[in-house]
Amino acid sequence: MTGSSPSLSAEQSRSAALTYALLRGAIAAGLGLGSITVLVLVLWISSPTSDSSPGGALHAAAGLWLLAHGAELIRADTLSGVPAPVGLVPLLLAVVPVWLVHRAARDVLVPDEGRPVPSAVGAFSMVVTGYLLVGAAVAYYGWDGSLSVHPPSLIFPSAIVVTGAAAAGVWTAAGRPVGPPPSWAPVSLHEALARGRFREHAGTAFRAAAAGVAVLLGGGALLVAVALVWHAHPAQQSFGHLSGDWAGRASVFLLALVLVPNAAVWGAAYGLGPGFALGTASTVTPLAFSGRPALPGFPLLAAMPAAGPGTALNWSAAAIPVAAGVTIAWFTVRLAAPSHAAREDAWSPRETALTAALAAVGCGAGTAVLAAAAGGPLGTRTLAEFGPVWWLTGAAALVWTALLGVPGALLLRAWRLRERGAGGWWRRVRVVPTEAGEAGEAGEEGRESWKPGPRPDRVPAPVSASAPAPASAPAPASAPAPAPAPAPAPAPASAFTPASTPAPAATPAPASTSEQARRESHGGDLRWWRRSGRQGGGAVAGPEQGDEPDAGSVSPSGTAPAAAPPPPAKPAARTSVPDGDEGFETYDFLPTDPWHERTARPEEAGPSGTT
Repeated sequence: MTGSSPSLSAEQSRSAALTYALLRGAIAAGLGLGSITVLVLVLWISSPTSDSSPGGALHAAAGLWLLAHGAELIRADTLSGVPAPVGLVPLLLAVVPVWLVHRAARDVLVPDEGRPVPSAVGAFSMVVTGYLLVGAAVAYYGWDGSLSVHPPSLIFPSAIVVTGAAAAGVWTAAGRPVGPPPSWAPVSLHEALARGRFREHAGTAFRAAAAGVAVLLGGGALLVAVALVWHAHPAQQSFGHLSGDWAGRASVFLLALVLVPNAAVWGAAYGLGPGFALGTASTVTPLAFSGRPALPGFPLLAAMPAAGPGTALNWSAAAIPVAAGVTIAWFTVRLAAPSHAAREDAWSPRETALTAALAAVGCGAGTAVLAAAAGGPLGTRTLAEFGPVWWLTGAAALVWTALLGVPGALLLRAWRLRERGAGGWWRRVRVVPTEAGEAGEAGEEGRESWKPGPRPDRVPAPVSASAPAPASAPAPASAPAPAPAPAPAPAPASAFTPASTPAPAATPAPASTSEQARRESHGGDLRWWRRSGRQGGGAVAGPEQGDEPDAGSVSPSGTAPAAAPPPPAKPAARTSVPDGDEGFETYDFLPTDPWHERTARPEEAGPSGTT
């Protein structure tokens, strides 16, 4: 019994999670149905001429809810007595159920304290099942109403819309991953997905296609708004003729509002060229308005252009697909060749062109889907076709965006990766000045003048043990630097320099103006060697950390007391002690390491090794 408890608990948790997902799907369907029902009941109650029962209002609400999913309705109460189909779906009304299904599938997979989380497949299946059960009940309820549903349309497109929205919700909850393709997919697709930049190119193409579709819809909406303003008087008259009371006018206004996205798609199809159909015998394009349209009285339909050939004002609608093509090119190059990017980091022209072409294909496909959803029949015979032809609209969007987007992306890429010459107006060449007193020239010499030159070799000059060294006298900035004094005669080959024999010191070169400025900024003479007196031994003086060797610096000199005896193992080097400086310690002129002064202890001596 104890061993079977964990498996039983896991099975109960799984059943509870699936039940919760089923309820979330049913609740999502109920929320959408309830919102439409409340709106219809409010309009029915507020209408003073309403002669129908509440059941008629509820049947109308059920029919509108099914219509929002793409189902085709059958209207029985027509003037001719022949049932007429209603397949024009208000796109703004369809946003509500799609969003509710998407949110239900996403929230089921979000972990919550005290609630088990089902698997992705289980959540998807249960949410769709719960939603479709409510949809089937609503369709059965409205079967004998004034707006009944056409049964085949419950499967396509209604069930397909619900399934797609739920799948998108599950994908969103998982973080929108792009996994490997299925095993039955072509090998070329597997190889393409294995490449490093394929996902980046696909994401760029998707974003560019979405931006192109958005520009098309925005341009179509702007075109409809301008047409409504241009035909404001006919639109106002049709609005008043449909209903005389405020409740009826509110109903007409709400119907026109939910059809605004449809009108935007129609405007985009008009700008692309194919236009749209106003029945089986009339077509509206920028080139011409042909046929006799069967126009019902409605405010949005009052904004149609005049019948006959198109004018330059009608042809200006071609700016909509031009803007979409430019948008696709810009979104492609934004990642293919970012601003101020190096040529090595940018995509190749082939990759850029293929990405823009893929974005054009996506834009055409999206436009075709929207055109198919925005149209539909409003009756029989003449009104059997109403709206844009989806395949013509999608093909036109593909051609426009491909012809403008691909060359535009290549041109924009070339512009961003253009060679910037040294004298071009888009590049300012900054000449780095040389040290004070030395004027750098423009061009390559001025740009290279900041680089440090070779450091002159330091040659320690022999000094006298009795005579003091002459002070270094810097020359004025304007005077040229004198030549260095001739080298002194070589000292006798002995281990020690006699204290009584004076040795001439090398005359240092006068300091340049730059060296003088550096000395003034440091607050005095720049010395490479630093004096340091220590008790009881010859401590060494080494270069300070941060000081820089100077060509004109000399070692101190003066009279030297008796030289310290060298260690037994090594001969001592020649030393010199300044006259009158009792605190100065002996120092040999062998070069020392800068780290010695940091590591030497007070009882240690200089580099000679004496302790």
